Amino acid sequence: MPYRGRFAPSPTGDLHAGSLLAAFGSWLLARRAGGEWWVRIEDLDPPREVAGAAGRQLATLRGFGFESDAPVAFQSQRHALYQDALDRLLASGAAFECHCSRTDLAAAGGIHRRCVADSRRPQPAIRLRVADGTTITFDDRIQGPQTQEVAGTVGDFVLRRADGLWAYQLAVVVDDAAQGITDVVRGADLLDSTPRQILLQRALGLPTPTYAHLPLVTDARGRKLSKSDVAWPVHADDPLPTLRLAWDALGQDPRVLADAGDLAGLLAAARAAFAPDRIPRALPATGSAMPVAT
Repeated sequence: MPYRGRFAPSPTGDLHAGSLLAAFGSWLLARRAGGEWWVRIEDLDPPREVAGAAGRQLATLRGFGFESDAPVAFQSQRHALYQDALDRLLASGAAFECHCSRTDLAAAGGIHRRCVADSRRPQPAIRLRVADGTTITFDDRIQGPQTQEVAGTVGDFVLRRADGLWAYQLAVVVDDAAQGITDVVRGADLLDSTPRQILLQRALGLPTPTYAHLPLVTDARGRKLSKSDVAWPVHADDPLPTLRLAWDALGQDPRVLADAGDLAGLLAAARAAFAPDRIPRALPATGSAMPVAT
């Protein structure tokens, strides 16, 4: 299939330097391949969402020159797709009802290998059954070969929470397949989620995309910006300096963009000169590779 990538932020706040790096990196990889770049808003967790954040995120992307090649999708409008996938997994026996609470699983380090609840919940969680010894390997385009023993590391993982909300793992797998996403480019904080998603793809008979996990922008303590108290939003009022810093953080030659005088010229130069093999696996834990405020 032709290349189709995506950027999929959660509306839990405005875009910060780390999320802009992910947007720029995914956009560059799609454009270099002559492919499409789609935007999807992952708004499935209302308690964590910030009012108006999705609109501000989309406006910021436009201000930096990143326009989705398809109408923006909102996960909150796609519940029927997730329910259909869950019904299929339940019918096949790949998924099961679980009445365990976090307290019930505390003795096992939170890893579910069998139900140990003393009582039934009115609305149980639904988990994917992970067979003993299940190991997933894949080759990440940036981070290299990856192996995870899912049964012992993660266990039977949640597809629908006990509060009725959809789990990220199920929603992202269903959406990537439904939208024909061939290449998933995102931050390295989601690297350890990938084996679970590959397991789900196999259980549902869905294709597995190519994965590329970009380096994270962190603060001086090594914390991801979304969990840091210095994660101020980026603004598109003057996009060129921020994009140049993001370009540098992606390991690219800074001279390429030095003479760009406007946004269109900078993005055109970036598309022409982008070299994916220069992307580093990690950035220094200083928070200085990109600005966290403008």
